Amino acid sequence: MHLHQSGEDYLEAIFILRQEKGAVRSIDVAQKLGYSKPSVSRAMSILRADGYIQMEKSGAITLTQEGEQVARTMYERHHLLTRWLTSLGVPAEIAANDACRMEHALSAETFACIKKHVGESSPEK
Repeated sequence: MHLHQSGEDYLEAIFILRQEKGAVRSIDVAQKLGYSKPSVSRAMSILRADGYIQMEKSGAITLTQEGEQVARTMYERHHLLTRWLTSLGVPAEIAANDACRMEHALSAETFACIKKHVGESSPEK
């Protein structure tokens, strides 16, 4: 199943928030991404129905194995592309914004070549 860019962004945000806070709730995702609570609630329903997240009765959000895989991939791409663009002289804020758009559009093959070119051999944790 192919996710849209927004779904990948949500999964990446959940992944980052889990690293920062431990437990993640919809309100945390809304604050991180700057989206309304109703928009996040709808997105969480879709991600849950598609098998990317689980939601506890307490409101805690956890990534499924598939959701974790997508989130780690987006996280790795974002950080590597940001570092690569800044190394080329792109200002940090512009590099981060461009990396966010690029991370969704690159094929696995192209990203692997960029990763090899910049000397990255193992995924970031």
